[in-house]
Amino acid sequence: MKQTGAAGAGTNNQGSLQMYIQGLANRLQDIADRVPERVFAQTAEGALTFGQIGAAANEVAARLLDRELVKGDRVVVMMANSLGALAVIHGLMRAGLVWVPVNPSLVGEPLAHVIRTTQPGLVICDAGVEPALADCDAAQGIPVEILRDRGLPAGGGVPATSCPDPADLAAIMFTSGTTGPAKGVMVSHMMLELAAEGVALCADLVPGDNLFMWEPFYHIGGAQVIVLPLIRDVHLTIADRFSASRFWQDVAQGGCTHIHHLGGIIQILLKQPPGPQDRAHKVRIAWGGGCATEAWRPFEDRFGVQIRECYGMTECSSLTTWNDEGVVGAVGRPMPWFDIDLRAEDGRILGPGEGRGEIVVRSSLSGAITQGYFRNPEATARALRPEGFRTGDLGSWDAEGRLFFHGRMTDSVRCKGENVSAFEVESVAARHPQVVDAAMVGVKADIGENDILLFIQPQPGHSPDPAEIWQWMARQLAPHQRPRYIALVPDFPRTPSQRIQKHLLPDDPALRWDRLSAAALVTPQEARP
Repeated sequence: MKQTGAAGAGTNNQGSLQMYIQGLANRLQDIADRVPERVFAQTAEGALTFGQIGAAANEVAARLLDRELVKGDRVVVMMANSLGALAVIHGLMRAGLVWVPVNPSLVGEPLAHVIRTTQPGLVICDAGVEPALADCDAAQGIPVEILRDRGLPAGGGVPATSCPDPADLAAIMFTSGTTGPAKGVMVSHMMLELAAEGVALCADLVPGDNLFMWEPFYHIGGAQVIVLPLIRDVHLTIADRFSASRFWQDVAQGGCTHIHHLGGIIQILLKQPPGPQDRAHKVRIAWGGGCATEAWRPFEDRFGVQIRECYGMTECSSLTTWNDEGVVGAVGRPMPWFDIDLRAEDGRILGPGEGRGEIVVRSSLSGAITQGYFRNPEATARALRPEGFRTGDLGSWDAEGRLFFHGRMTDSVRCKGENVSAFEVESVAARHPQVVDAAMVGVKADIGENDILLFIQPQPGHSPDPAEIWQWMARQLAPHQRPRYIALVPDFPRTPSQRIQKHLLPDDPALRWDRLSAAALVTPQEARP
């Protein structure tokens, strides 16, 4: 059964939407020329106007083209959030060069993988990144430009090239790489513009809104936000990073109306000590993905903010569905330019009440879905299929045609003859009052397939007993879902979007509590699911 939801109405608008897409560089220059005094963002250095960012983008574009870079050349950018980074990104888009955003803390083989894959003509980085580049064999011989001044460059240059077309490649954005080597998603100017359009719908933006931006520019969550003022009459309040302890203070001082949540941020904010700052703000909507169902209503009730959950991937213009109906746990209905099927393992299309299937995304709007992974034809062929983009994510429909997300198909463990979803086990663990977050992985079993190892980050100041946590979880999990091992870690290695990097978790059996060798086991009565 095909579920179109909002996409049914949107199909009639797809032609007009494609005509509406002008290209981000065109939009920036148009607004900078017409209303140069309009505010683009509030920063620690003060207000940033369209006139300033437009001139800075032209200056950067002209300077880069003077290096004899040509349209389509790749440029790796390793910069933390700053005015200088903002100018570089918009300058690259203005010049028609391909932005390759890279976390400035990346080192070693992950950095070499990005360099080898993209073969950039230039690396632009913050001061302090040079040692990582010097140690990277793949970066040898590539020109490096170090931006020691994090401020906005003075305008004056005029690039000797027209603005790129919406279909041109804007960026190669590498996936998080939580379980293996990262893949470079090819993102067009049109895809970035659609990503911003998706945010505007999900967040219910109106003229004058002010979005608090903590996301790193080099992640799709940040990239789509720094182009929002180009498509709506809104502005940004830019922070240098996410800080749970000062989050609401920063939001209130900025006068922000919207916040963005990713990964475990909702839970992290909920576990901060209550205080007067909880309601001393103007925020009305938190939009994003990854809100645990048990945290949804408590967050709304405590902070007076409506949660609007969405689902998506960089490969499909970032946002694929959004929930504006307030149904807890749902990721909603498709964006107007998308349709979704849920496919069973045998290829059947599933409808409401027919269980879980892989989320497959389709669009008749040319360019809404990536052309593939840069220089990775094998991964491209696996994902881009005749039936649509195979996300590798599990979903189900409710009776009204709303989508529910159930985690990655590959993020599961075969245990006692059953596939155990990490998403479901981690959600239970995260509800424990002494737990900040949790991550489940599989380890080789003594007999059979795998055993479950659960990593737990305790609340600050707590040293929970793994046996007690196991007993508490056992009452809420089926026998095959219960972890054999529990390991406590002070913190999790995370991606810029706050996803846990499971492949970096410690692999030392000595650090694990083992249920089978524990002195005190729960009784069958206590362990009843």
